[in-house]
Amino acid sequence: MSDYYDAFEISPVPAPGPDAVPPEPFRGIYGMPAFVNVPTTDLAASVEFWTRGLGFFELFGVPGTLVHLRRWAFQDVLLVAAPSVPEQPPAMSFSFSGVLDQVDSLAAACRALRPDAVDGPRDTPWNTRDVEVVTPENARVVLTAAKPFDPAGQEARNLAAMGITPPGDGPGGRHG
Repeated sequence: MSDYYDAFEISPVPAPGPDAVPPEPFRGIYGMPAFVNVPTTDLAASVEFWTRGLGFFELFGVPGTLVHLRRWAFQDVLLVAAPSVPEQPPAMSFSFSGVLDQVDSLAAACRALRPDAVDGPRDTPWNTRDVEVVTPENARVVLTAAKPFDPAGQEARNLAAMGITPPGDGPGGRHG
């Protein structure tokens, strides 16, 4: 028996599909369960890239010190003024979810701002389409979007091999 259960109602991420609609940007104040701190030497340039390229908005800022960015609920980034940033992107990345029809437009928006900073989109063995972006601060960010689930496809076999039940197929499965 699996300890996993359907808890999609707590997530702002819509069920994957051709008609998936992204939620509106979330402007509420809550206790953040997780967030990312990104050091930057140029807050204004960083805010421009994150808002115009990655689709975040400025929730609030402390002039010259910090800007709190957000997309959807639980997608929080703190840009923090720093005297320097790493010269190379780290091996580590962080990911945030989108919907499938956002992937190409966000990749194009980032390419328009930083042509050599975008890798992808590419499909993954776990049924997502991902775009990796290196921001002006050399942060490695991945926009990931679930693809529609094909129960007969290779991704379904990959997920089953990992112990993940397909949507609607018993414990841990998602109906819809």
